[in-house]
Amino acid sequence: MTFRSRLFWIFILAFVVAGGLLVEGVALVTRHAFSELYAQHSAALAAQFQREFEQRRLDVARRVQMVADDEATVRMAIALSRPQADVSVYSNDASGVSKSHRLDFLDFVSSEGSVISSAEYPARTGYKIDWLIQSQDWASLGSFLTNVDTQDGSALGLVAVSRVRVGDKDLFVLGGERVGRNFLASLVVPPGLRALLYRNLEPGFHAMELLDQSGPVVESDRFASFIAEEQKHPSARSFELSAASGETGSEKFQAVPLLGREKELLGVLLIGSSQQEAAVMDHRLRALAAAGAALGLLVALLLSWWGSARITRPADNLAEAVREISRGGRSVPMATSGRGELAEITDAFNDMARRLGEERERLSQSERVAAWRELALRLARELEAPLSSLQAAAETIHSARERGPEEFAKACREASPALRAEIENLRQITGRFSDFASLPRPELAAVNLNEAVRAVVKQFESQFGAVGRPPITPEFHLADGLPSIQADNGLLQRTIENLILSAMDAMPSGGVLMLRTSPENDEVHLEISDTGIGLTPEECKRFFTPYHTTKQNAPGLGLAVVQSVVSDHGGRIAVESETGVGTSFHIYLPVRPSQRPVPPAPVGDAPPETA
Repeated sequence: MTFRSRLFWIFILAFVVAGGLLVEGVALVTRHAFSELYAQHSAALAAQFQREFEQRRLDVARRVQMVADDEATVRMAIALSRPQADVSVYSNDASGVSKSHRLDFLDFVSSEGSVISSAEYPARTGYKIDWLIQSQDWASLGSFLTNVDTQDGSALGLVAVSRVRVGDKDLFVLGGERVGRNFLASLVVPPGLRALLYRNLEPGFHAMELLDQSGPVVESDRFASFIAEEQKHPSARSFELSAASGETGSEKFQAVPLLGREKELLGVLLIGSSQQEAAVMDHRLRALAAAGAALGLLVALLLSWWGSARITRPADNLAEAVREISRGGRSVPMATSGRGELAEITDAFNDMARRLGEERERLSQSERVAAWRELALRLARELEAPLSSLQAAAETIHSARERGPEEFAKACREASPALRAEIENLRQITGRFSDFASLPRPELAAVNLNEAVRAVVKQFESQFGAVGRPPITPEFHLADGLPSIQADNGLLQRTIENLILSAMDAMPSGGVLMLRTSPENDEVHLEISDTGIGLTPEECKRFFTPYHTTKQNAPGLGLAVVQSVVSDHGGRIAVESETGVGTSFHIYLPVRPSQRPVPPAPVGDAPPETA
């Protein structure tokens, strides 16, 4: 065989092998990138489910407690505590109360465990619920999953129990809501993913109990073996299903078991990610590889050097772009030069990179939506109490109007102070929110931190020793010769005020408030400590989050303002705390900020950060 022939076949072989390895490598990295991306989406959806589920748990427990605290419920408990009380009087009460408190399930149960009234199963009156009267701290347990008997059959419910005690008699309030397709519909599911829920209400696998957002799942029998394995050994696991009829690519699922009060399996959340797009991309790359090999067999000898140079440079660029994508970076679209299989590969890669970028953006949008929802939920909870009071006052006036002018005038006089107070409360809530969103830009000037601390503490002297309140003793440890700093004195004093108010709230029984300043390199250090009740590690992590607060009736914005002001001054803040010992805030401010602070972005630009 001549050298020319050997060179021809060597080049052909090298071209085919190199081209095949290249495309296979791109396909492998692509599959890996898709796999990682779908894994991130699945993890984000699972985390979103956990957040939604926890919020539902808190909401259900709160609504059930509201039913228990209702005046009508208390009167019922008092009446039933009397000897030979007639329980039939209350047999229909649960239905109306459940509607007013938006509960799917509601039962009033006596001390002996007998159902007095049931909203979901009226015919169950007199039926005994033995587990309800067991010695259990229902308040600390909160809400939990359980199998609920209804007049239409068994249902999966998220329920809570509250107890109203009168003398030696108890009235149990058992209420909750269904966990089904409506709950799935509340989840924000990115494209390419789907969330399924299997309700494990009876032994064995039942196809109709596997639901998605629209109802029972088509071809649900394909999940039977995996559900059976989960029923035997409940645990978080992953599995893969082959493509359904008429589809390409498999589907990967992540199973999350949902356990009841006694750790029994009541449901399984299935988060599925379709591999169809990855399979189509893999098939396209392989087809392009075959076309490139065929073309190379025809023109390899004549265009060997030109082809080699043409393939090497784009291949390096392609490999670098693939590595950049696999590291999570953004890939700049590759320019398409010429025509042929290389241009097709480049177009396919650019299309893949574009889709990966879109998927990342969708995931980011999903996270922002979740953050907005959490902020909206917290704000809604704060507005709920004044709005409820306004509604009650309005209903009272409306009812009095029907009883005549005198009753109407009397009701107006009695309700006016409450209406004005609640309207003022709403105005204060919106004002605090507006103040936090429009903090002014710091106007820097020379500030003596020691003087700022003394000025703020002087404003609180009357509150430290107020009559009827345990005294709070301030202690100063202010360093002499502390250098002046470039800061906004008004914002700095506002920061110190918020920290002192937080310390006072933490010391309801009085204590010591310590304020210390010291120079540290090119910074000044301000420490504000109290001897109060302290914080848990989890509270420390979320302490500066907007609308997070450890106080019952506080808006939760003061410490978020503190962090914003410190950040605008180019400083940093940290918190140390121990439960039962106290809390210390440490602020470090540069003597001269490296650059002028940038004003905060408008509220509408982006959702708030949540912990």
